Amino acid sequence: MGATGSGSEEATRIGALVPLTRPGWVEAGRHLLAGLQLAVSEINGAGGIGGKALELLVRDTAADPQKALAAVDELARLGVAAIAGEYHSVVARAAAIRADEVGLPFLCSSAVIDRLSERPTKWVARLAPPQSRGWKIYADFLSRAGHHRIAVASQESVYWASGVHILRNHLHAIGGTLSEISMSALPPSSLCDQLSDHRATVLLLLVGQPEPAISIVKSVRNDSRLSTLKIGAPAGQPEFAEWATLLGENGAAIPFLSYRPGQLNPLGSRVERALREKLDEPPSFVALEGYDTIAVLADAMRSHGIDRNSIAASWPHMEVAGTRGQIQFSRAPATTVWQWTGAPIQIVERTPGDPAQFRLVHDPR
Repeated sequence: MGATGSGSEEATRIGALVPLTRPGWVEAGRHLLAGLQLAVSEINGAGGIGGKALELLVRDTAADPQKALAAVDELARLGVAAIAGEYHSVVARAAAIRADEVGLPFLCSSAVIDRLSERPTKWVARLAPPQSRGWKIYADFLSRAGHHRIAVASQESVYWASGVHILRNHLHAIGGTLSEISMSALPPSSLCDQLSDHRATVLLLLVGQPEPAISIVKSVRNDSRLSTLKIGAPAGQPEFAEWATLLGENGAAIPFLSYRPGQLNPLGSRVERALREKLDEPPSFVALEGYDTIAVLADAMRSHGIDRNSIAASWPHMEVAGTRGQIQFSRAPATTVWQWTGAPIQIVERTPGDPAQFRLVHDPR
């Protein structure tokens, strides 16, 4: 699919899994790849790892778990030291399971599903916070805002089903209810009919981007029966510029989970500027996750060596300055991989009247 780096036989190779074509979330893939590539470029500009350049072997997963499995097998045969990346949870899960089977270190950048592998594994670590942590914070945010009857528009997927399960259980524990409406064969106009009969005060979008998410938002916003209905998107659909381009003002005031701190540290600010120039638009937190992924792998290789076992053994000993904080891994409850437990979480939304900008609506610290 492609390579970034020197292309030399002497280079240390890292595989990169990213969604670059539909039905993958292409904009997320583009940002993730930009972060990975920027970090590789900076490391090579500073002399590489042990005098050897890094080379990024990029494979498009297109949100397809089978493509991820094939990519992991191919990259393992090509002799990569580790694999990095991926955005979609079901794809990252397939990659993690195969990486565990073949003994290949995998640092997952941006997927959040709790059980990233079937069994505890030394081979896999993750930067993004587990879904249960972020989505419980989101449920608490809704409850504190007075929303106790929640409706969810969902599609069939292990990821969406996991989100529904987390939200329903946590809302029930704090006195709320959740009603799920399947979008598998339901047009947005019919969804509005169902919502008008519910007494829910919030509709959560557990559906793909751009469709059917964009059509659902347009239908709800243009239905006078639903003028007081709040829309939420815990999965982060409004993060990328495409959302504002397609929805304009209709895309504002839809809270979502953002995995970045309120204020970036000096490294994060510098990297954000460089990514803005590379992408020609404001970089998302996904781009920062990509940069941090390579920064962690580079530090692991500098301090522990470039062979696969040494990289996998390094996770519990890492302490790396990332763009969004100090990165350290531990075994978090209910997960099967090494986890950055300090990953930042905020709830933000696009600003009414200026949807190109974001505003903070909740900081759980």
